[in-house]
Amino acid sequence: MVDQHPSNPEKANTRKRQLGKAAAMRRERAEEPAQRMRAQHDLGAARSTDEPQTQAQANRKAFGPSGRATSGKKRKERKPNFVTRTVNGWCNRLLGAVSDRSLAEQEEEYAAHRTTRDFVWNTIGVGAWGMVFPLLTIVVTQLVGVEQAGMFSLAFVTGLLLMFVANYGVRTYQVSDIGEEHSFSDYQINRILTCIIMIAAGFAYCAIRGYTDQMLFISIGVYLYKMIDGLADVYEGRLQQVDKLYLAGISQAFRSLVVFVVFTVVLFVSRNLSAASIAMAIAAAATFLFLTFPLALFETPKSRKWSMGSVFDLLKQCFPLFVALFMYNLIDNMPKFVMEGVLSYDSQLYFNALYFPAHGILLTAGFIYKPLLLRMANVWADPAKRKRFDLIIVVILAAIVVLTLLMALIMGSIGLPVMSFLYGIDFMPFRDLCFIMLAAGGVTAAIEFVYQVITVLRRQKAVMKLYLITFGFSLFIPILLINFTGLPGAIIGYLIVMCILFVLLIWEYFRIRYEMSRQTAAEKAETGAHTARNAAREKRLAREDAEFAPEGRRARTASHGARTKTHTGNHSKK
Repeated sequence: MVDQHPSNPEKANTRKRQLGKAAAMRRERAEEPAQRMRAQHDLGAARSTDEPQTQAQANRKAFGPSGRATSGKKRKERKPNFVTRTVNGWCNRLLGAVSDRSLAEQEEEYAAHRTTRDFVWNTIGVGAWGMVFPLLTIVVTQLVGVEQAGMFSLAFVTGLLLMFVANYGVRTYQVSDIGEEHSFSDYQINRILTCIIMIAAGFAYCAIRGYTDQMLFISIGVYLYKMIDGLADVYEGRLQQVDKLYLAGISQAFRSLVVFVVFTVVLFVSRNLSAASIAMAIAAAATFLFLTFPLALFETPKSRKWSMGSVFDLLKQCFPLFVALFMYNLIDNMPKFVMEGVLSYDSQLYFNALYFPAHGILLTAGFIYKPLLLRMANVWADPAKRKRFDLIIVVILAAIVVLTLLMALIMGSIGLPVMSFLYGIDFMPFRDLCFIMLAAGGVTAAIEFVYQVITVLRRQKAVMKLYLITFGFSLFIPILLINFTGLPGAIIGYLIVMCILFVLLIWEYFRIRYEMSRQTAAEKAETGAHTARNAAREKRLAREDAEFAPEGRRARTASHGARTKTHTGNHSKK
């Protein structure tokens, strides 16, 4: 039988291609287990090589994100962020320098003369350092209560005062030592000695006060932390000396942040204030060893060796400034020391919590007048502009008054409720005391400004006797008022003592101005008399020249005539 429908060759080829594709797909599915087994074999071989891969990396390379075997395509790795790169780079640099034992011989990597960066990071560093105390008191109050927060506040205040012993007023002297009259090694040895004295004084104070158990360990932890602050200051001063202030700001901000985090975490976990204080000191020491110390050596020129004579010369040169700073801060904190033993420790917290807004007036005023100090010095250097100098002083003092009133308005409206929320304590009963403390803060800001003015006049040594007089008042005024009225007496006594110091400084300023005015007037009178004497002498010489001029002309005429006759006679003889 003949096929009436002969086959189409094109359809037959299409059918074959379809069957071939289906067969190929069946073979791929059949070969997938084998491919998986080969991939697993490759993964096992990879583990035995010198550079082993992790299980996750091998699976991603063998099977891909879909779970199927891949043909060996590499995934694009994510680049580390800026913080990770910075930390890794610093760790590599530090480990390399330690292994080479050459911290001071490393090549500098950060540039100097970065004015904007200096301002920004120095502001951040100083702000972070200044905020550590109030923030830690808030944390302690919330976690372990008012009583222990008062103990911590007193220990911190004492530590701040002792830190002036460690610093010894050297920072300003160091950064202005552009010619490096004293080597950096001299400054380091000097700072080690003052830190030892600070710790010895701290232990002696604890022994005198009879601290035991919790208060003793809290004080030791805080004193060690502030000692590290004082020790780091000389290395951050070295960075500022070579015009890398922003690195000093980074170091200070990092140390403050780490201390706050470690203290908060340890206190939150353990609810043990002594353990948190010791952990705070350990954290500060770690930041010094791993950042501040190597950074100062990496980014500054290698110092020459130290000499004992230079170290003791530093102690001698900076002693007056140290005494002035220490005396002022002792006067400023005297009510807190008087309260100990008379009032409970919770009064320390209330006093310091009310003091922080007042201290804000001092900091804000500093931001206003400190950039003007150089201009004020230039104005004072021109005797014709002395009245303008007085006008600047009046304007700044008026600005401090405005700042004080503005802060009082803020605290009276939203400030006290915010403080109550942060501390978990009702501060509304302390409303009147808050206003008194703000007034004391305004007076303190004015004191600081007038002292800077006297420094511009180069008469800061005259302030020492004023501090001694005020210190005498600070011994008995707070004692009388605190024993009679308690916490209100401490705040009122603080205001009275600050007002006494302010009046004394204003009196000293007017006395200096009066002496300088008399000196200027005497110099003008002497200059005028000298000018008058010179003018009289010139007139006398001119008169003598006028009187003797005709006789001189006649004598010259006679002499000329004689020469003429002699010459004529000789000619006729010839």
